[in-house]
Amino acid sequence: MSAESTGSRGFTYWRLRFRTWRGNRPFWGGLLTMLGGVPIAYLPYADMRLGNMTIAMATTAGAGSLIIGVLLVTLGLTMWFQAAVRVFAGVAAIVLALVSIPVANIGGFVVGFLLALIGGGLSVAWAPGAEPDQAAAASVPEQRTDEEPYAVATAGPAETANENANVPETTIDANGGRNSAG
Repeated sequence: MSAESTGSRGFTYWRLRFRTWRGNRPFWGGLLTMLGGVPIAYLPYADMRLGNMTIAMATTAGAGSLIIGVLLVTLGLTMWFQAAVRVFAGVAAIVLALVSIPVANIGGFVVGFLLALIGGGLSVAWAPGAEPDQAAAASVPEQRTDEEPYAVATAGPAETANENANVPETTIDANGGRNSAG
């Protein structure tokens, strides 16, 4: 290897690639939705041990909780890898979070419910950013291409009155604010 070659791509390269990938999709909405699905699916099957005593949550919510949790994780992955359906995935995540309250032990003890609800809302609200070239072009002011870049206005009040002779003084004839296109 020479001094000019990078050899392997360093941490900065991968961090910038991940940052670009994350910016092109509702990343946080998908992450929160997936994290919300985990407690909803896991808690009905969890056993807790206190010394020699095992506490198990034996409810009828087992299958429903598992289905809701797996669907929320799938919707979170869909938000990441199919950003075009982010609104559908967000609305479905919100509906599943609401359904998880009566079906899945108060929505995974409210933790899964809140994470899925916020993740779905973030996915619905996310919009792709403008392209860097378009954003830079929009922020740069237009440059003058006149022969005289610093023209001085020499017209007096009499000359401007003749130029504005055909302009009505009021806008009463605006037809109620509606456009008349033909």
